[in-house]
Amino acid sequence: MPGYRHNSPPNRFDRDMLMKILRLMTLTTATLLIAACQPKADAAKDADAAAKKPVATLNGKAITQGEFDSFVKQVSGRPSADLDDEQKKRALDSLINLRILAAQAEKDGLHKETDLAAQIELTRLNILQQALAEKYLEGKTPTEQELKAEYDAQIALMSRNEYRARHILVPTEIAATQILERLKKGDRFETLAKDSIDSSRDRGGDLGWFSPSSMVKPFADAVMALKKGETIAKPVQTQFGWHVIRLDDVREVQPPPFEEVKQQLNQAVLSKKFRAYSDELTKAAKIEKKI
Repeated sequence: MPGYRHNSPPNRFDRDMLMKILRLMTLTTATLLIAACQPKADAAKDADAAAKKPVATLNGKAITQGEFDSFVKQVSGRPSADLDDEQKKRALDSLINLRILAAQAEKDGLHKETDLAAQIELTRLNILQQALAEKYLEGKTPTEQELKAEYDAQIALMSRNEYRARHILVPTEIAATQILERLKKGDRFETLAKDSIDSSRDRGGDLGWFSPSSMVKPFADAVMALKKGETIAKPVQTQFGWHVIRLDDVREVQPPPFEEVKQQLNQAVLSKKFRAYSDELTKAAKIEKKI
């Protein structure tokens, strides 16, 4: 059976599984704690009361509706209200089993181990950061003017051209130079591309249409410097190896209409607002680095 270890100590669970269990329990518990700390209107207080309603007990300790809802959301991405009775029963059984295993993990002292404790703490910090972002961005819906400014900024950074190129990727500069020499003697690029270590070798080195921003900078710069139909004079090195490149075609790209990308623009503006807030907090903090 995959994952079964014959040399595992008796009555101890697989450590990797326990790490996952403790992280999930931390995620569920931290989400509930954050929700509990938020101010509540009357309607929210009613919902809070419902969230505290026990759905089961385990060794005398209540498992609440809120914990169950959070667990279902974490593992399935769906609200528990979307589940039918059988699915809810299975989900509750899973949560109970999760609590049993987590209790055993803590009994074995795994939550005190340095690496696991650090991962649990990191999970807690990430949840708190998300909660802070949601709280800070409440009521800060981007205006039409902000969205248009972001649109203009992104359009300014966007390449107005797309390129279609072929390349041959080899491990060494010597191999790339030899390929260039063979091209000068009349060998076909598509034939030599069969020696490429890139998967594009099956397409004669064809990379299809791409924007420069989708490629690593040395490669993109080399492509943009070529004329249509031209092959590079010297090999270009990237972290992947050495490239021999031929530019096959260029076409102008029209930016997407403003209305089509409003949702993405909204997220971009919100991200910038929270990043600015984060920068303010960082500047105000007393930071001493040891590495």
